[in-house]
Amino acid sequence: MKFKLLLAFSFWILLMTLSCNKDDISFDAPSQQLSFSRDTVFCDTVYHQVRSETYVVKVYNNEDKDILIPGIRLEKGAASLYKINVDGKPGYDFKNVPLRKKDSLYIFVEIAPEATGPEAIAEDKVLFDSPAGQQHVTLFSVVQDAEFFIQTPSNPNVITNHTVWNNDKAKIIYGDLTVNPNVVLDIQPGTKVYFHKNSGMKIASGATLNINGALNNEVILRGDRNDPRYDTIPKNWNSIKMDVNSTLNMNYARLFGGTRGLEMKQTNATINNSFIHTFQEYGIYAIASSVNAANLVMNNCGESGIGIFKGGNHNYIHSTIANYSDTMSALNRIGIFATNEWTNDSGQKEQGALVLNVRNSIVYSDRDNSVNFEQTPGQQFNFLLQNCLIKYSGATEAGFTFDGSPGVVQCLKNQDPLFVNYFTAHQNLRVKQNSPAINKGNVAIAGTVPFDIVNVSRTTNPTSGAYQYQ
Repeated sequence: MKFKLLLAFSFWILLMTLSCNKDDISFDAPSQQLSFSRDTVFCDTVYHQVRSETYVVKVYNNEDKDILIPGIRLEKGAASLYKINVDGKPGYDFKNVPLRKKDSLYIFVEIAPEATGPEAIAEDKVLFDSPAGQQHVTLFSVVQDAEFFIQTPSNPNVITNHTVWNNDKAKIIYGDLTVNPNVVLDIQPGTKVYFHKNSGMKIASGATLNINGALNNEVILRGDRNDPRYDTIPKNWNSIKMDVNSTLNMNYARLFGGTRGLEMKQTNATINNSFIHTFQEYGIYAIASSVNAANLVMNNCGESGIGIFKGGNHNYIHSTIANYSDTMSALNRIGIFATNEWTNDSGQKEQGALVLNVRNSIVYSDRDNSVNFEQTPGQQFNFLLQNCLIKYSGATEAGFTFDGSPGVVQCLKNQDPLFVNYFTAHQNLRVKQNSPAINKGNVAIAGTVPFDIVNVSRTTNPTSGAYQYQ
């Protein structure tokens, strides 16, 4: 027992001795300006009373001495819409902040704003006071007023009457929003619809979804994370699910960033002048549906841009169905997949006849093959590829013969369309001046869609795809 007491006493004496010998730290006033990891924090679009994600600014002491920063503060003080946290301490005004030599500290920034109208700008500055001169980091956000649709056990989140959404408020959906049978939802130009993680929209049997965008005033449908990096990431939300005998009319829409884009079952869909991209599985997933599309642009879908199951009637004119991706390189990433079969929820296979026409279009991918047809013996499988530019690797993989096939008319294969920039962050699927798609389109077919997706005339020398070269 005495030995244990002596050992414990000796340990505490040693600990006190080491503590007393620790070098004292002295901090001086800065003699140089600080440096920062960024000079502007852009919080992108944030919504009324919804806290943004947290952004980080690193502050660097480049001097060979330890310093005390006399002041770090929000310019607008306690009235600011922004909140900051300096090295783990929340507040808006900090005095004598220590920073070791050649070291850095973190400042965390977020905003939970009050909207003053449909859209406004929120600005402030983080000021750094020192004898070396005042410096600042700018804080900038676009603030939108928002209307929330939140599914809870007591709120099924259902639209029961004819409803019009306009662009005075962003629409933010948590959970599933359902449009009841035989009800119409009209979405007007410039409206922004945001889906939270694992959220989506369901259009019930007999209901109609009208997405009425306009040139330079598109309807946006996407996940609710607005920072630019989420523009290139899929699976941020689920899908827009169209039930049996529902109707979709979509013009000038931009739909992206989910698991599936338009998920249709025996749906009648008309799609014009729209951009669908960056989905984990399919941009369009259609079961026994009728789809008529013109000036449609697609890219960056994990399985296929368009997935056609259990047949149906499909017409795509002057469309650019591309599939290039860095983030989903392990997936199939083809342009169009079509089959007579579909496996239902009970595991049973269902079949249907198919009529598919793709005309004056580009269907291309960074894979060896961009089109895959799987015909069920005994089922109707009629297809026409006319005046198109196709990526084709052979009949075994594509499921059809290219040369000499009555379903392939005046098409080019394996000639790079020469997109301006097909990477997801840029998405410029116009073609360059030496593209083989220029003058490839059939004039009579172009006459049925006389203007391209950006309203350029294509009645003479039509370019295959959604964009007319000019």
